Amino acid sequence: MRVMVVGGGVSNEHAVSIASAAAVADALGVRHEVVRATIGRDGSWQVGGMAVAPSSLVAMLAEVDVVFPALHGVGGEDGTLQGFLTTLGVPFVGCGVEASAVCMRKDVTKAVVSAHGVATVEGRVVASPAEAEDAVRSLGTPVVVKPLADGSSVGLLVAHTAAEVAAACAVSPMLVERYAGGLEVDVAVVELDGVARVGSPLEIVRTPGGVFDASAKYDGEPPFVLPARLAPGIRDRLEHESLRVFATLGCRGIARVDWFVDGDRLVLNEVNTMPGMTRLSQVPRMLAHAGVPFEDLVDGLVRGAV
Repeated sequence: MRVMVVGGGVSNEHAVSIASAAAVADALGVRHEVVRATIGRDGSWQVGGMAVAPSSLVAMLAEVDVVFPALHGVGGEDGTLQGFLTTLGVPFVGCGVEASAVCMRKDVTKAVVSAHGVATVEGRVVASPAEAEDAVRSLGTPVVVKPLADGSSVGLLVAHTAAEVAAACAVSPMLVERYAGGLEVDVAVVELDGVARVGSPLEIVRTPGGVFDASAKYDGEPPFVLPARLAPGIRDRLEHESLRVFATLGCRGIARVDWFVDGDRLVLNEVNTMPGMTRLSQVPRMLAHAGVPFEDLVDGLVRGAV
């Protein structure tokens, strides 16, 4: 097939997306004809290294069988590009407009899955010093402060006072959550050959009182344990609940479902609809450990999209 792989984008995950797109394009090139496209930080497009106008882009998209949007964050993972491709009738890998938009907003994801009986980390959106005071009073300290719609752990921090929370929320509203205990465990969910399946759960080793922030993720070897250190019964429940969350949110193709496992209690952290896609990223690692090589993973995703 003729596959357009899109990387870059306008979000703060631009560089991460470039790496994901390069890895996906290289792997797909073994079996397919690959067209490499890049969205600049300013929103401009290049295809095959050449700048293209919107009118030319539409014509180019009409000539591909499927698009692999290896884009992370706002403008690429939030339903924006998905809506454009849907309007044009071009098949694409990953979640559709609705699921992409819902999962991009962490607070909205929590609201939807909570309505379906899935436990989530207690938290609230904070946009003012008064709300910061209320959040600390209600949740206690420490709390975790995170952007509502950014990924790659950018802007993630631990706060111990209302003043720290207020400072973190001074520019834009943030999600403030109670610090979750237990193990931090990620589960990859993918649809291959029409069947949703999970990879081997991956444990993220946190320092006491710390979080898996952008520095821990990208500066050196990430602190992963694969497979996660889980009792068989807990692992079975975690995999079942990850598939349920995937279906509840209307996801398709691929997603990473992140959890905290505290004893026998499973608490949802967040859902990522286009996770990092280099060979060393969490989802490809989890699938490789479960017996799905990277080339088979990306090939299965584009075939499923078509």
